[in-house]
Amino acid sequence: MSLAQLAAFANRLQKMYKHNHKWARRQNISCFRVYDCDIPQFPFSVDVYEDCVYVAEYKTSYPMTDSDHREWLRQCILIVSEILEVPKERVFLKKRQQQKGAEQYTKTSNRAVKWMAREGGLRFVVNLSDYLDTGLFLDHRQTRQMVKDEAADKRVLNLFAYTGAFTVYAAAGGAKSTTTIDLSKTYIEWAKDNMNLNGFTTDNHQFLQTDVLQYLAKPPAGVMFDLVILDPPTFSNSKRMFEVLDVQRDHVMLLNQALAITARGGVVYFSTNYRRFKMQTDDLHASVIKDITAQTIPPDFRDKRIHQCFRLVK
Repeated sequence: MSLAQLAAFANRLQKMYKHNHKWARRQNISCFRVYDCDIPQFPFSVDVYEDCVYVAEYKTSYPMTDSDHREWLRQCILIVSEILEVPKERVFLKKRQQQKGAEQYTKTSNRAVKWMAREGGLRFVVNLSDYLDTGLFLDHRQTRQMVKDEAADKRVLNLFAYTGAFTVYAAAGGAKSTTTIDLSKTYIEWAKDNMNLNGFTTDNHQFLQTDVLQYLAKPPAGVMFDLVILDPPTFSNSKRMFEVLDVQRDHVMLLNQALAITARGGVVYFSTNYRRFKMQTDDLHASVIKDITAQTIPPDFRDKRIHQCFRLVK
């Protein structure tokens, strides 16, 4: 990797940081994306989390030996540290590869470097060291606000809830009740911590550590919801799951099961980060299906295919 190429990366990073930092400050946002694989030879995403930086390295076809790659990474992290004015010990690097099932949630370290991130006037615990993902997906910032805006007096169900960020937003929007479901005990406890951090500690906020597929197949009798968030993994074959999940193959079934426990006029938000996803609408039991992807991609994300998002009305 030549000095000229490293300089090009530094210049692009500086330009994007200057632009996005000004935008974020105006919007009172403290966690945002700076760089989004802008230069092919530097396949990184660079995210600011308060006073820390999270760098994800994606697979590159640029030929390098192992020793050259280590030196290249060292120089890139040094550039990130200097331009974003963050000490190197607060720059966290993870290597991202194509994940299967729950692998993206598998623990990769035990350093437990936790930080409190602020977003939308709310607070969230993020872990910058131990997992591929930090606990707060920045690309769904807009979607979370949508949920908050229509959560007042609603019974809210958050499926595949991860660390419960959507639940926190729903509670902040005045939800009558929330039910948060995830298979992982770690993430259910994390969701509870996020709710407690924001003062949502009453009994009308329920947390279930269970298989979403089993829950939807046999939901509790008489339970109905007004607002449902459904953000499943692309593919999962976890041994603890009732069956294998494939979002492209199974999304119609999942959505119809979610709609079955949604009150008439209620709303289901459905999202997926599967890049080749094609929504099949013919057999869905919804009166309105709207693709809201464009409205849910934040301005700091240059990759407009980061996710797809739909709003369904029962």
